[in-house]
Amino acid sequence: MSDSETAGASMRADLLDPSAPDKTMASRLAILFAAAFGIWHIATNVYLNEPGLWQNAIHFGGFAFLAAITFSPFGRRANTPFAWTIDLAYATAIAASAMWVAGAENYIYERSLAVTGQGWQLNWVDWTAGFILIFACIDLSRRVSGWVIPILVILSASYILFLGSYMPGVFRAASLPLDDVLFRSLFNDEGMFGVLAGISSTNIALFMIFGGFLVVSGASHFVIEISKSVAGRVKGGAAFVAVISSALTGTISGSAVANTASTGVITIPLMKANGFRPKFAAGVEAAASTGGQIMPPIMGAGAFVMASYTGIPYSTIVAVSIVPAILYFLSIACIVRIEAVKRNAGAEIDMTIDRGKLVSGGLVFVIPLGTMVWLLLTGVTPAYAACWAIAALIGTSWFTSLIARFVPGDSFEPVVMGPKKIIEALVTGVNASVLTAILLVTIGIMNNAIVTSGVGNGFSLMIVQWSQGSLVIALALIAVASLVLGMGLPVTAAYIIIAILTAPALAGIMADGIVVEQLMQGIADPAKSALFFLVDHPNVAKVAGGMSNAEAWDLVRSIPFEIAVTIRPVLVDPTTSLTFLLIAHLIIYWLSQDSNVTPPVCLAAFTAAGIAGSRPMETGFESWKIAKGLYIVPLLFAYTPLISGDVMEVMQIGVFSLFGIYATNALIQMYSEGPIGILEICLLIVGAALAYWPLMLLANIAGAALVVLVMVWTRMKAGRQAGRAEAA
Repeated sequence: MSDSETAGASMRADLLDPSAPDKTMASRLAILFAAAFGIWHIATNVYLNEPGLWQNAIHFGGFAFLAAITFSPFGRRANTPFAWTIDLAYATAIAASAMWVAGAENYIYERSLAVTGQGWQLNWVDWTAGFILIFACIDLSRRVSGWVIPILVILSASYILFLGSYMPGVFRAASLPLDDVLFRSLFNDEGMFGVLAGISSTNIALFMIFGGFLVVSGASHFVIEISKSVAGRVKGGAAFVAVISSALTGTISGSAVANTASTGVITIPLMKANGFRPKFAAGVEAAASTGGQIMPPIMGAGAFVMASYTGIPYSTIVAVSIVPAILYFLSIACIVRIEAVKRNAGAEIDMTIDRGKLVSGGLVFVIPLGTMVWLLLTGVTPAYAACWAIAALIGTSWFTSLIARFVPGDSFEPVVMGPKKIIEALVTGVNASVLTAILLVTIGIMNNAIVTSGVGNGFSLMIVQWSQGSLVIALALIAVASLVLGMGLPVTAAYIIIAILTAPALAGIMADGIVVEQLMQGIADPAKSALFFLVDHPNVAKVAGGMSNAEAWDLVRSIPFEIAVTIRPVLVDPTTSLTFLLIAHLIIYWLSQDSNVTPPVCLAAFTAAGIAGSRPMETGFESWKIAKGLYIVPLLFAYTPLISGDVMEVMQIGVFSLFGIYATNALIQMYSEGPIGILEICLLIVGAALAYWPLMLLANIAGAALVVLVMVWTRMKAGRQAGRAEAA
């Protein structure tokens, strides 16, 4: 299951469902093809080592074939012989075109050099294959995710073909010939079969397949049982079970909607039986499932894309994301605790733990994930680690039957990964990868247009101008842009587009803080101070001798964008600049998640509402309130060394931020361990501010003490009120 629900259900929804009864011949053939395609993804990343263009073209060709026959445009007539003939012919043409393009690159160069001595010459077959692929990207992305991506692709292609020459100011771009645009879209590293397609073919698809193996092997049983054992006896424990299980399941599914649907059918009824309001139960599940996208070690597709764009190792990105992910889930736990006390939720319900599911399911969850994490820490590629994790899971599953005999469960049937189950797991993973594979290749067309035209610099300049160098305004602009794009795009697609356009600007604004510090101290090096003479500002005369903080910021904010990108690399250490770029990407990735839980379009919340029987829009607002960590933690990224600090600094920020997060949630709910009044509100505001204050230990301790004081005081007041009510 994926985020493709936005496009509506396919008329051939059961085509790739191995468990569907009475499978047709077409379904059997499609399942065999999908299983073989999954095996190819494993083989190509371990043994085959095809050239990158070939690997990406085969990857897209296979997924385009599956998308074309699964998401038929014929509606109720999709299963007629005519519809099948057209869809199969179309799917075959796309796959053949992808193979032709992969094989034609060297021939195009050789022919062009022989004929013209320069450039490239496309023959009629190249033109036909290219146009089929471009059309397929637009058409298939519409089928799997709606109209937003196709419209953006058409606009971006038009921009470098002719629209750019009519645009004003920094957005003006030269028009390129059609053959130039087609060649760049097909063969550039930023194009269809370039970097983004490589991320999908080498990493994302394999982790989706690994997720399919985890699902089929019964690892989800372990997730629920371990959650019960940890939180089942706490007041409001059912909601904590939802938080923990969704965090663990998020490492499997890679989709907030899929996470909500898979764990929500268990946790939402459990929460309702535990005394929670239906819309709150649904909101907790939606918010917790959204956190699965930021939960190491997989983090959806975010870590792979960040590693590609920043050049920072995948293992480093995962490592720095552990504490932020914990903070997010603890922020949900805080509001669950407040709600449980406020509504007196948490009645005793049956939380019996099935030991068979716990032990046997734990083996096929912990051992493969442990294998993958260990391999990642040794420095191997994520694709290689995922392949061996799959092998470890298959081997581990054969011991589950033996374990179950010694630790019997009430209803546990051990899953042994034999040939049928392996095929089912491969098909499950491949089916979950269709949306991402189609979209990442399609976004490559947009990426090529952005890089070729330089329009990304224009957007960066716009962010800088509108924010006037203010980091908080820049964050607000990016948050609004991510929400708007997220209404029509899957999270990964929205993140990639926004990161391409705004990450350099956001990283630049953070780097300006380093420049200001140097200006305050004075830049004595003539070669460095001379760079500021290009700026028309009276404070330039003070560069060598130093200036006040206000004067330095005034000077920095007046530097034109094209000059700033020259000054920053000279004054800011390259390692620091790279860290700022990583922080910018993490901020954008976190903010891009909010569309899952923020009205008016919040698919995870709507999915949870359907399970809970609550009103969708009310559930959306409830999930938005519960998921406030999506905004708090990015602010910590921007204003504290949560990402760049050493272990002790990160731990100090993480621990004391929890008190600030609790205070923030208490203020939102107007309730702590009991009702809060004006005095408690003031104490919580001061306490939160001091707890969030970066690396000020005495202030942090004072803030935490104020928050604890409010918790104890409101608990005592609530106890006295309950005693008086009982006496009356």
